[in-house]
Amino acid sequence: MANQTTLFIEPETWTEITDADVSAITFQNRSKGHILVVGTNGSTPSGYEGIRYNPGQGERNVFLADLFPGASATRVWVYAPEAYGAEVFVSHA
Repeated sequence: MANQTTLFIEPETWTEITDADVSAITFQNRSKGHILVVGTNGSTPSGYEGIRYNPGQGERNVFLADLFPGASATRVWVYAPEAYGAEVFVSHA
């Protein structure tokens, strides 16, 4: 079953945007500030490394293996560095 929703990302906290292991994902930054996105095998990321997505940017049905090569990623996390947090649309099966 597909999961499709818009999530609020608390400021300065890594937030998982997948609710299960996935192989592909669609997402869009619907905020006025940028976000950082990283894929892991389930563990919460540490630090501030990630792919930067500016307002309106995202990915459409991208395989995690293509987005995060070599990471064996099955989960996707978002970090909102701005004090007001972020909104992210996400869809995955």
